[in-house]
Amino acid sequence: MNDLLRSVRSCVDAVESRRVSAAELAAAAVEQATRLQPLLNACIDVFEEPRVNSAGLLAGVPLAIKDNICLDRGRTTCGSRMLEGYRSPFSATAATRAERAGATIIAKTNLDEFAMGSSGEHSAFGPTRNPCDPARVPGGSSSGSAAAVAAGIVPLALGSDTGGSVRQPAAFCGLVGFKPTYGRISRHGLVAYASSFDQVGTLTRNVEDAAAALSVLMGADPLDATSVDRPVDNLAATLREPIAGLTIGVPAQAHSGSNHPDVGRALEDATLRLASRGARIVAIDLPMTDRGIAAYYIVAAAEASSNLARFDGARYGRRALGAKDLDEMYRRSRSEGLGAEVQRRIMLGTYVLSSGYYDAYYTTALRARSRVKADFDAAFTAGCHAVLMPTTPGPAWTFGDRNNDPVAMYLEDVYTVGVNLAGLPAVSVPSTPATVNGTTLPLGVQLIGPAFEEGLLLRIARLLEDDQ
Repeated sequence: MNDLLRSVRSCVDAVESRRVSAAELAAAAVEQATRLQPLLNACIDVFEEPRVNSAGLLAGVPLAIKDNICLDRGRTTCGSRMLEGYRSPFSATAATRAERAGATIIAKTNLDEFAMGSSGEHSAFGPTRNPCDPARVPGGSSSGSAAAVAAGIVPLALGSDTGGSVRQPAAFCGLVGFKPTYGRISRHGLVAYASSFDQVGTLTRNVEDAAAALSVLMGADPLDATSVDRPVDNLAATLREPIAGLTIGVPAQAHSGSNHPDVGRALEDATLRLASRGARIVAIDLPMTDRGIAAYYIVAAAEASSNLARFDGARYGRRALGAKDLDEMYRRSRSEGLGAEVQRRIMLGTYVLSSGYYDAYYTTALRARSRVKADFDAAFTAGCHAVLMPTTPGPAWTFGDRNNDPVAMYLEDVYTVGVNLAGLPAVSVPSTPATVNGTTLPLGVQLIGPAFEEGLLLRIARLLEDDQ
């Protein structure tokens, strides 16, 4: 039974052929989640009696969803004491669509608090551990979702990607992590971190499973004004369609001296695999890559400052008891309810939006964001079907290695944030692994495509996967 939990296709085939029931698959997933929870801390809630579904493109597939995605049962904590007891009265559109397609939600997964983190260490409910090496971080902020798939608890998990929070943990845990074009999946019911960046994404073991899930999740939603009304194909059905005259751009910035040595080898191996499939590899320039990290952490923090202002103990969230006046209640509620990393980003965002600094920082960062998008547009206009680069500068690090240096932690996102600044689709695919002190650790390479070309991107990603 546990072998079936490693593949969406295996689960669907088994249920449709009646070799196993959806209830049996759900029970096996719940058992796995419960058994591995003490080791991995991947879940915040596990549903011992999940709402079983058995008809549709995801018939009987056990599914875990990140705990910043609302569900009309259990808690939606966002990994924060501020929402420790919150129960959503409704489900997010992404969760509803998955269930209507036959998926069975068995757990809400752990995450960096309010999706702010790149390691999985910043949850109020404790860190998530990497199934590939429990002494190392799984990446973030979709840490629990990645760990749940990598550990074989579920074959599919939903995360959110604001600056790489699906793709980076996918790379660290040896998974396929897909972040679609901004607006392609409804954000209704996704608790906001940075609204112009946030996008629901998928974590799976292979490209075919990602295609099946995205076919269900994508599409316009009247409840989300930022969702885009464009046709959604059955991406799994078109996955093996040929790509004529494939051209892949590799930016000069991908060969940074700051990369772990094995990252360069993984990128070279991926390039050679694509070339062996007939792709033309061209050198391109993305000059705003390094500046993009600064632009991202200014704009995202500004949006976080605005979005999280509602959690003040009066209207939303935990309220401190015994305050003498309203100001003290606000101050104590937010200090007690929000962790150090969230407080840091709120303060940064408030600062860059303040009088006297707005133009110097926030407006400048918005201009830089436009230039990041222009760099990608130039590559696609010149004929590139996709851009290939590392997902991360190195493999997963051991717990605590970056906690005393926030800037070092933020720089781990250098290859992922540009995608969110530009609103483009991207997928991280497992690549040639790294070796650290004799331990083999996963790495990922990232393919970035033009807006709304999810199908094309998946077909190119499959070419990399087929040669693994």
